[in-house]
Amino acid sequence: MIFDFQPLNSAFKMSLPSTFRQLISPNSCLQVIGTTTAYHALMAKNLGVKCIYLSGAGVANMSHGLPDLGITTINDVVSDADKIIKASGLPLLVDIDTGFGGAMNIQRTIKDLEAVGVAAVHMEDQAGNKRCGHRPNKSLVSSEEMVDRILAAKSARVNQDLFIMARSDSLASEGLESFIKRCIDYVNAGADGIFAEACSDLEQYSTLRNRLEDATGKFVPILANLTEFGKTPLFSLDKVQKAGVSLALYPLSPFRAANKAAENTIKCILESGTQEPVIETMQTRKELYEHLDYYRYEKVIDQLNKT
Repeated sequence: MIFDFQPLNSAFKMSLPSTFRQLISPNSCLQVIGTTTAYHALMAKNLGVKCIYLSGAGVANMSHGLPDLGITTINDVVSDADKIIKASGLPLLVDIDTGFGGAMNIQRTIKDLEAVGVAAVHMEDQAGNKRCGHRPNKSLVSSEEMVDRILAAKSARVNQDLFIMARSDSLASEGLESFIKRCIDYVNAGADGIFAEACSDLEQYSTLRNRLEDATGKFVPILANLTEFGKTPLFSLDKVQKAGVSLALYPLSPFRAANKAAENTIKCILESGTQEPVIETMQTRKELYEHLDYYRYEKVIDQLNKT
């Protein structure tokens, strides 16, 4: 008996970008949950999540113990994305920072991520030495250079359903008018949606959506980055939807929660000499096994041992 590890064939991988597009509507707001590990992605799927996200910060912090300052490479991102997609089979939106270099590097980035089944990417208009979008002193490239990045990404796309989103970090440093003009330029260049970084009030989203539709004559999906401890308030889903947002992103919420739990557990063990005081905060062995479908694996082992 050969055990089925639920391999994702090429046809299924090619369908994930189409599935992602089908989840986006002008009349609803899709929740996109950040998953920094394959297990978190699997758990998200089992809990009913429809779309997941891989953050550049998540790759740097979780997989390499590094800050989110453009230190990781495209190979690091592809490796994590591949594991997450294989574990979950869910449409995955991936942060590709500034594209990892010039036009040919951006093209390679798109091709490598397409090959592992990524459904969507977002690329930003920061300079190469990038910073977290909610930190000060960000340096931006010109709108023209960002347009060139978008054109390079589009030229490498084999599956036309792959969703290429443009992220603009210009609101905090250049103001609303410049931000909106950049977003219009990016959509006219072929970006499929806009990642509106570091918005501080709901009206900025609604103004952006109206101006984009007026300028382009079409529905342009807008993503709100509802990251914790940043410039954007933690707006509820219904509020961002009413403001015209089509994707609500929670990029590192499970990661932050898991980190705090781990920190508290380590402190407890060192201070108390036992983990017993925090045992109630832990996922049980049974819960872990249920998410992993452990017992099905075990039955296969039992059957193999009988042959």
